[in-house]
Amino acid sequence: MTQLLRIDASSRNGGSHSRELADAFVAEWRKANPAGRVVVRDVVANPLPHISDATIAGFYTPEAQRDARLKQALALSDELIAELMAADTILVSAPIYNFSVPSALKAWIDHVSRIGVTFAFDGKSFEGLVKGKRVYFALAYGLPAEPATDMLRPYLQLLFGFLGMTAMNFITVEGTVTEQAAQAKSAAADIAVQAAKAA
Repeated sequence: MTQLLRIDASSRNGGSHSRELADAFVAEWRKANPAGRVVVRDVVANPLPHISDATIAGFYTPEAQRDARLKQALALSDELIAELMAADTILVSAPIYNFSVPSALKAWIDHVSRIGVTFAFDGKSFEGLVKGKRVYFALAYGLPAEPATDMLRPYLQLLFGFLGMTAMNFITVEGTVTEQAAQAKSAAADIAVQAAKAA
């Protein structure tokens, strides 16, 4: 069964442009994959705790040497990584906040970026271990994105690429606070629908 993992990171529920793009994508994806499963991880509705000292210790402790405390500290990371690995397609919806990723999404990233599990390091170079996934980003910008101030898209591209994902597609709506917002949203939604057909 094909599986889509949807990760929502906008602090706004009603009126969220990134969530609306994701809604359009998922609706079309369901049509194209009627037997498929959608797993939703809303990191705002169900916030993730920041990684702790015990979490980091668990990351670097061999599995056979982890005590009950470290196993408990890694339980959420294990759950999130299992969702990631089980997905054929990943959809991340997020707005740009203060030039970068929402903190809720960063917490998810910190839990799934795990040495020996989602990436490897041999002492000289890194290798991403999350391979064969199709990733779609539904991103919302209040103003037109500018290379000098947009650290959202480049960061996501770098991070997901670091973890081994190369098939990445970006669906963006820009200028959501401008007079052209409605037109921008409509155009972006059309792109989201077309992207879902190809997912």
